[in-house]
Amino acid sequence: MKYKLLAVDVDGTLVNNNREVTEKTKEYIKMAIEKGIVFTISSGRPIQGVKLITEQIGVDIPVITYNGAMVITADGKNIIYSCNMKEEDVLEIEKYGKEFNTTIAIWSENKLYTNRIDEKALKYSQVSGTKPQRYSNLKELVKKGINKMLWFDDIERINSFERELHGKLGPSVNFHTSQPIYLEFVDRNASKAIALEKLGQYYNIKREEMIAVGDGFNDLSMIEYAGLGVAMENAPDEVKKAADFLTLSNEEDGVAFVIEKFIFNQFT
Repeated sequence: MKYKLLAVDVDGTLVNNNREVTEKTKEYIKMAIEKGIVFTISSGRPIQGVKLITEQIGVDIPVITYNGAMVITADGKNIIYSCNMKEEDVLEIEKYGKEFNTTIAIWSENKLYTNRIDEKALKYSQVSGTKPQRYSNLKELVKKGINKMLWFDDIERINSFERELHGKLGPSVNFHTSQPIYLEFVDRNASKAIALEKLGQYYNIKREEMIAVGDGFNDLSMIEYAGLGVAMENAPDEVKKAADFLTLSNEEDGVAFVIEKFIFNQFT
């Protein structure tokens, strides 16, 4: 199979533990693009957070943001796909978030809103590259459109929240951890797999011609969707079991290894 599209997650996948893209990985990505490969970042991050990474690499590429709730063309001018959350789901998620006394982050019109400006909100704003604003009227944000909600807390509490929520939220919500300290919520019509499908339609690329690389539970859908699903060595066992191939860790240029093995080899 000749692969035409490569989608990679960011945290724990494309970047190392210092949140940097290594020089080797940058070089391999640029060479793959030069060979005609559609390279895309598929992340739970907002546009601003993904832009921090594309600027590191020095490339202009299509991006999947908010765990698939928004897909944007390389020039950033066209939205290929956008999916907002339903009002009843947003209100219910906020209700439970308040009951659990956790930090709630909301993305609306690519702006970051939080229920409080605490240490966690400020830390998350640094990662996302966006200054947080405290919201007061949630229904007004719903009218504008909410792509994603997120709870930021200690690992043990996030694990507890995830267990408690099963069976409580409606079927129109997808929720999962992206990192152990983040529990993320999107509409059921938003996933990294659906985003890949939309990109495939846009570029006329079949799912069999795609490679997806990730390390988290929010990457499972695209790993299972792509013709070649790849898990990082640092991924949880459940993610590894779902993959077709296991690459090196994010500290060992695992993405570059995939490019060399499956992209470069098809041109030799």
